[in-house]
Amino acid sequence: MKNKLTKIGVSALCGSLAAISAQAGEMSVSGTATATWTKGSQSTNGNPLGMNSGLTFKGTGELDNGTAVTYVLTHADKAAYSVGSIALATPGMGTFTISHASGGGGIGGYDDKMPTAWEETWGNAISTSVNLQKGSGSSANIMWTSPSMANTKLKIAFAPRNDGSQANDKASTGAANSSVGAGIDVVIDSTPIEGFNLWIAGSKTDKPSLQNGPLEDTDDHHEANIGGVFTLGPVSVGAAKAVEFTGAETAGTVSYYNNTMYGVSFNVNDDLSLSANRFESQKKIAARFSPVMEVTSFQAAYSMGGASFKLAKTDSDNTAYSNATSAQKDAWIMAMTLAF
Repeated sequence: MKNKLTKIGVSALCGSLAAISAQAGEMSVSGTATATWTKGSQSTNGNPLGMNSGLTFKGTGELDNGTAVTYVLTHADKAAYSVGSIALATPGMGTFTISHASGGGGIGGYDDKMPTAWEETWGNAISTSVNLQKGSGSSANIMWTSPSMANTKLKIAFAPRNDGSQANDKASTGAANSSVGAGIDVVIDSTPIEGFNLWIAGSKTDKPSLQNGPLEDTDDHHEANIGGVFTLGPVSVGAAKAVEFTGAETAGTVSYYNNTMYGVSFNVNDDLSLSANRFESQKKIAARFSPVMEVTSFQAAYSMGGASFKLAKTDSDNTAYSNATSAQKDAWIMAMTLAF
């Protein structure tokens, strides 16, 4: 059989480690390495030095009918496989994405979209135990994104079993989380005026029950998120509300989560960014509401070409939904990130 591979090119690019081109498309590799220094309010901090490294493989191509194909595979934090997706962008019918639990499918892509100079408010050294509304995004799912109409897109994500697990090819997830069924997310993402992004998202996961003998439906799992971000010049301001009704009926289980988030970021210039963010969360267990967890973060990021330096000061009250004295925490984080 003749080798139909007509061209293979290898080139070193400024923004990537390597790129390989062939008749069918192109595969590129990019990477980052981050070193951090963390100091918390806890009496025992241990070694403050940490490191995170990752590689992202991205393959692109085009089918005969003009459909663009994109494959993304990410090895994050010391080569741990974390994200895999295949996207088919059709000419006129929207984009179909098969996601291997990347967390960005459906409502999961809107869990916290507040403007920030670096990380989300809760993405720090403090173990907040924050519960985020992910919908079908944490499970292997299929998502359709409509073509834009009047600056508005509709997204529908579906997980045949929203069990929070992933399977290899020619396999299934088995009995993992058999108490849940299919999950479906619906998102309306709109830009009604220039600089203003508004979204409304909802998710429903079936929860069949065998407690009474025959299979029957009980209270299903519902999640919702509504918010927006407004950008005017160098300033971005955002706010969002997310709620979750777990449908749990067993004593001692969480039946409700309520998250509120808002933030503002300011690009001082092309290199320096500043931000202030706040995240509030409350849960309900056995008809009793927990203390409101309040996490506040001030951040700065400075870029120098392929290197960036970041600083975050985070304070957390009622951490992990507890009002104990030990639940009042704070942390400083410094980081240096190199991109390849």
